[in-house]
Amino acid sequence: MGTDWQRARTAPQEEITVLLHDASEEVLEGLLENPLFQETHLCLLLGRKDLTSLFLEKITSRREWTGSYRVKRALAFHPRVPLTFGMSLVRELYVPDLVLLTFAPSGNPAVRHLAEELVLVRLPQLPTAEKMKLARRGPGRIKGALLIDGNQEVLPAVLDSPLLNEGHVLKALSRIALPGHVVVAIANHGRWSSIYAVRLALLRNAQTPLARVLAFLPGISVTDLRILSTSASVPSKFQPHIRRELTNRVQCGSAKQRGSRI
Repeated sequence: MGTDWQRARTAPQEEITVLLHDASEEVLEGLLENPLFQETHLCLLLGRKDLTSLFLEKITSRREWTGSYRVKRALAFHPRVPLTFGMSLVRELYVPDLVLLTFAPSGNPAVRHLAEELVLVRLPQLPTAEKMKLARRGPGRIKGALLIDGNQEVLPAVLDSPLLNEGHVLKALSRIALPGHVVVAIANHGRWSSIYAVRLALLRNAQTPLARVLAFLPGISVTDLRILSTSASVPSKFQPHIRRELTNRVQCGSAKQRGSRI
């Protein structure tokens, strides 16, 4: 090793903090061998996003460091963490840190995806405060899961999120066990209740309020009214209203045709 490595290896406590920002990887490797180099220094160093994967591998090979939860967390959040090690690390993170990792913009995408999967598995057990964090800042997949979860405190933030999309809402409405208050919230939401495909899905859900069904029917095409009027997936309590709307539309159309001939 060169003089830079030796200087870093023997640097006094007050100089270590300065050397943490050195551009030379040789200096950083020397710091790892410095007996005064502490866990706090390492966590600060791991805050640097320009560290190479090769350098991070040298850290992951040191058991005296990887036994620390703080170090494991810092490595899991680093965008260049070696993939195999990162995938292993993320399984050891506490749920609040998994939540943070799901929306960490600089994390390794594969590691972040696994964090999402782990959060989805544990979502029903998460406290409301953690669910609210995910509703405000989490990725779209988790917002879709939160919609299905149906926490009443979290629901408004989920429905208002720009990352929630039509597919998430339709998937939720297709679930038989979806809580009734979620259906009502979707039916009354200005953004989602204005989407034609969502309206069709709501017409097939027995928990949709009748007042909303009646409000939707004038905007449904005659072709879809015909399909809905004979569909077994439409609740029987909605069928008379659908058929009445269809009859009125057909009669109105016939009257217009007769008027045009006169």
